[in-house]
Amino acid sequence: MTSLRSDILEFSVNSKMTNSPEIKAFIRENSTLFWWIKEEEKENIDTKFLVEQILNYGDEKNVKKLFELVGIDKVADIFYEQTSPERMRVNYFPQVINFFRIYFNKNAHRGLNR
Repeated sequence: MTSLRSDILEFSVNSKMTNSPEIKAFIRENSTLFWWIKEEEKENIDTKFLVEQILNYGDEKNVKKLFELVGIDKVADIFYEQTSPERMRVNYFPQVINFFRIYFNKNAHRGLNR
C-alpha cells in the first residue's frame, strides 16, 4: 500500500517530461511553494501541479509569469480539468475557484462553453 505522500509526489514530479529552462527557472524562483519536494526533483514537477500551486498560493506576479510561460488558454484548460464537478477531490480554495472561473470566462479564448 502506498502512502498519500508518495501518491502526491508521484503526481507532482514528472520524470518523463523535461520542463523548459524558463519553467525550471520559474520553479526555482518559487521553490518555497514546493517545500516538501526534494530540491533535485523540483525542476521536473508536472505542469498541472505547477498551475495548481501558483493559482492557489502565488501572487499576482507569479500568475502573470505563469500565463506568459504556459499560456493563459492552457492554464485555463488545466484549471477547468482540475476543478471539474466530476472530480472526487479538488485542491483549490473556494475563493480561488470563484475568482479564476470569472477571470478565465472573460479572458481565456477556449473552445469550451463555460
